[in-house]
Amino acid sequence: MTAIGRLGAISLDTDEPETLASFYKDLLGYDVVFTTEDFIALKGSGSGISVQRVADYVAPDWPGTSVPKQIHLEIAVKDLEDAESAALAIGATKSSFQPNPDTWRVLLDPAGHPFCITTMIPDDY
Repeated sequence: MTAIGRLGAISLDTDEPETLASFYKDLLGYDVVFTTEDFIALKGSGSGISVQRVADYVAPDWPGTSVPKQIHLEIAVKDLEDAESAALAIGATKSSFQPNPDTWRVLLDPAGHPFCITTMIPDDY
């Protein structure tokens, strides 16, 4: 089977992107490759982590279950339309909210976990 895309990054929700990105930058020795006020992307040896500001963020209470873990996958693709169609064909659904559908799409896996497909992650990321 041909892959629809490749894992580009794992994204972590936070209320303080700079603090969390700085932590993972220092912990893993990653480089900052992209930054805005609400989103920071880090790159390391063959993998990436991004952090994004989420309004009204509440930290997970692990191992409790009242506030679940907050993480999603960023899947790098060459063509959004083709990748979306292929993901839908294997069981994904499309989120009704699409913040930037020209460069990434938010889909839901069969269990309802959001993940993104995007053309914004370079091949060497």
